[in-house]
Amino acid sequence: MADPKRPSTASTVKLDDSLPDTAGEPDKATAELSAVVDELLSQLSAKFSNISSELLGKMDDMSRRLDNLEAAIQAQKPGDK
Repeated sequence: MADPKRPSTASTVKLDDSLPDTAGEPDKATAELSAVVDELLSQLSAKFSNISSELLGKMDDMSRRLDNLEAAIQAQKPGDK
């Protein structure tokens, strides 16, 4: 009797025939893959730079607001200098 937890050894894998055959063109496939990876890395780098700039801008704004709040609190304290 077959164990239901154990996968069958009679299963087969069907390959997708719609994929292009690049076995004869390894240089072209490698170049295309390299171009795609380079583009993705470039996009990620640009997004990272944008997010970093936004984050630094927000941190600078928060710092200015905290400095203003601290100055306002110090100005309201009577004789605490």
